[in-house]
Amino acid sequence: MGAQARHDRLTQLLEPVLAEAGLDLEAVDVTPAGKRRVLRVVVDSDDGVDLDSVGAVSQRISSALDESEVMGGAPYVLEVTSPGVDRPLTQPRHWRRARGRLVRAALVDGTEVQGRVTHADDDGVTVDIDGQSRVYGYSDLGRGKVQVEFRRGTDAGAAD
Repeated sequence: MGAQARHDRLTQLLEPVLAEAGLDLEAVDVTPAGKRRVLRVVVDSDDGVDLDSVGAVSQRISSALDESEVMGGAPYVLEVTSPGVDRPLTQPRHWRRARGRLVRAALVDGTEVQGRVTHADDDGVTVDIDGQSRVYGYSDLGRGKVQVEFRRGTDAGAAD
């Protein structure tokens, strides 16, 4: 089975399992690791992902994999994780989950914008840039990225 076919079959198998747990499948990746393979499943939700939910969904994923043939007979290691801060913001749900965070994004016109996400819905994102709200449709945005803030100013409160 080719890599793309395996990816598609894994996605079809895992999305319902994760949906039942209230999680979204953000990425699935199979990489060789010596004589084994590593199956990395990245999950997220609007409420974030804690260790308890990762542990519970790991068991459900493992059971679903055991019942299917998608990984074949070769040994593999299952890793279930949440996305890191360096995950690009590419889907409306990513932008929604970045509410209150400082982000930087390329615009399709070749410029770049940096500001705090105050609102995101299915149509676009509202970003506060130096106290002024700007609305961008997803068609205007390239990939966004959350900026790491080690010290957040007192006037930069999180959005409601």
